[in-house]
Amino acid sequence: RNPTRSDGASATVLPNGFKKRIDINPQLKGRLTLIYEQTCEAEKRRRRKRGKFPDPPKRLFIAKGVCEACGDCSVQSTCVSLEPVETAFGLKRRIDQSSCNKDYSCLNGFCPSFITVRNAEPRKPAPSEIDESVFEKLRDPVVANRQDGTENIILAGVGGMGVVTVAALIGMAAHLEGKAASLFDMTGLAQKNGAVYSHVRVGRTADAIATQRIGRGEATSLIAFDLVAALADESAATLAAGKTRAVLNADVGPTVDFQFSRDFKIAPDLMEARLAQRVDRERMLSINASSISATLMGDSIAATLVLLGVASQYGLLPVGPASVEAAIRLNGVAVPMNLRAFRLGRLYVHDSAQIEAMVGRSRPAAPFVPKTLDELVDVHSARLVAYQSELLARRYRALVAKVASVEEAIVPGSQALATAVARGYGRLLAYKDEYEVARLLSDPALANEIKSTFQGGATLSFNLAPPILAGKPVNGRPQKREISVAFMLPVLRMLSRMKRLRGTPFDIFGYMPERRMERALIPEYEALTDRALKQLTPANHQRLVGLLSLADDVRGFGPVKKAAVDAYHAKLEQMEAAISSSASSRQAAA
Repeated sequence: RNPTRSDGASATVLPNGFKKRIDINPQLKGRLTLIYEQTCEAEKRRRRKRGKFPDPPKRLFIAKGVCEACGDCSVQSTCVSLEPVETAFGLKRRIDQSSCNKDYSCLNGFCPSFITVRNAEPRKPAPSEIDESVFEKLRDPVVANRQDGTENIILAGVGGMGVVTVAALIGMAAHLEGKAASLFDMTGLAQKNGAVYSHVRVGRTADAIATQRIGRGEATSLIAFDLVAALADESAATLAAGKTRAVLNADVGPTVDFQFSRDFKIAPDLMEARLAQRVDRERMLSINASSISATLMGDSIAATLVLLGVASQYGLLPVGPASVEAAIRLNGVAVPMNLRAFRLGRLYVHDSAQIEAMVGRSRPAAPFVPKTLDELVDVHSARLVAYQSELLARRYRALVAKVASVEEAIVPGSQALATAVARGYGRLLAYKDEYEVARLLSDPALANEIKSTFQGGATLSFNLAPPILAGKPVNGRPQKREISVAFMLPVLRMLSRMKRLRGTPFDIFGYMPERRMERALIPEYEALTDRALKQLTPANHQRLVGLLSLADDVRGFGPVKKAAVDAYHAKLEQMEAAISSSASSRQAAA
């Protein structure tokens, strides 16, 4: 509809909740206002859990073998449900199905690793069988109870964790005990999984609570559901050494930095050390709450209640555990799970060894990650054999061995240069062309992983951009198409068996500009390595490590890889010029 406004503007309601307002007043010529009205995706996810919003029977899954860790999916979606996952070939991505908001924007990334899964919900890890009698030995903790003033608790987390719910539980528990409570929630950009804070004050009477917000250095307790949020000024400013006690979730989730820096890693130990500068180390208790919750409860969402139980048994709460449990029952949401999670947290403080033993029995095996040069070479050699042949693997091992030998002679005890070549050369040799993507997508191991991740009855589709079906470009990129796995799988299996055509005159894909570009990188890197070995000295060792590590930045598919290769060549030119200039300066000085 196009109602004309009295000020000369018109408004148009568009599909998908867009409302476009166009000012046509001559004095406002050229001004355009777009107003987007739609329920935020995080709120949709909350309503879906309660059955109050349509839940599309569609999810996405990332085939980690195909994933290049280029980060384009994160760039396109800026979604924190795209999590880092360690693999033998570096940091890849996976989708946290429990936090996914189903807006599917990550599918805009130009990558064939995304698989559409319809009509099947994720399998949740089966919760461990816990004998309720283990909780009988719990003793009531000492309740934090100042004779005057208030107990000031700062809760720090991110949207979707249930921070505000935990604050409400503490407030209700205080009400049940006849105490006064004040809750001040700061949700900010929680709809984007941004930081959420709750300032909780509990006093004997309402007169004891002067203000809602906890002031600088006034917090008596910190419950850090997320370490990143806890270190932000909104939380950190309230802390005071010798006054504040803290319980921390040592499991740190991905932040927005990971969405724009594809190899960004958070160091929990470093973050705890920074927090210890504001809260005395002996007054802090750290626990892997998310891991405990996921392993023993079958869902990481219960981590907040686990941490609340830890805070209760540690003596940080001004209310007793019985009152907290009564508040959980009054809340009426997932009562059995929340009660058990709360008690597990209390049990951790009482007997952490028992909890660790329970987790150890149920924790799945960690993925293998090579830690030595030999392990790295073995992993890449095995992939190259599957990729093409043993001949290619021997070519790989020969160059790495040559680099390792020269490096040991010139910089004894170091393997940094050989490790850089082992990673970069392995990536360039095993470029993911049509044959390799077909092999990885038709791998039975991938089918088994999808089966173990989702319940039965799933209908699967690949999301590909076949050159023969290029169609009209979308946003300047080849158009991706959703193709049924049932239809495409036989084609992929046949294509994977044709890998020996790779690089021969019969390789029809090899004539494409992208494939020529990828093949040219290999001899170029070999020549670069030879030049580096001839220049190698103890003085320029680290610079040459950086130079030969640049190949690890060549990632992605199609236009994403083309941009990566252009950036790679530009950096190579700059670094080689700098190394040559430095060498000339040293010679002149000598």
